[in-house]
Amino acid sequence: MAANQVKQKVEIPPAYWVGAIVVVLGLCAWAVLEYQARRYPPKPGVLTPEAKLYVRNLTLSDVEMKAAESYMKQAVVEVTGKIGNKGDRKLKLVEINCVFRDAFGQVVLRERVAIVGSRTGTLSPANVKNFRLAFDNIPDSWNQALPELVIAQIIFA
Repeated sequence: MAANQVKQKVEIPPAYWVGAIVVVLGLCAWAVLEYQARRYPPKPGVLTPEAKLYVRNLTLSDVEMKAAESYMKQAVVEVTGKIGNKGDRKLKLVEINCVFRDAFGQVVLRERVAIVGSRTGTLSPANVKNFRLAFDNIPDSWNQALPELVIAQIIFA
């Protein structure tokens, strides 16, 4: 009985081999790109000389802070206010650094957020726009004071 059995060789079509190689190479390329993105994250934009000159045309007003509790029983600090554009240029993006400090004046959290941008729309000359910032990750060592708000980037439309 064993002598009559003929071993059949299973052949894999070349198209399957090519497909498998393409998938493996694609996964390798993705892994390298993902590693590079994590190793060298993009640096946030800085104030250009032109933007530094324009900062004097921006006003932050009616800035207030209040604490609330989220639906997940987590403390949320909200900073609200208005940004005004007294200049003659339309703004596409305005980012600010919110700097939270402890009782000794040491920085415990610095978070960069957009107050004018793709979600809120542009800010035209002679206009004022409301902003609302929510923070749920402020360390317990925070001094409970209003954070320092510093304009970090301006992009003109």
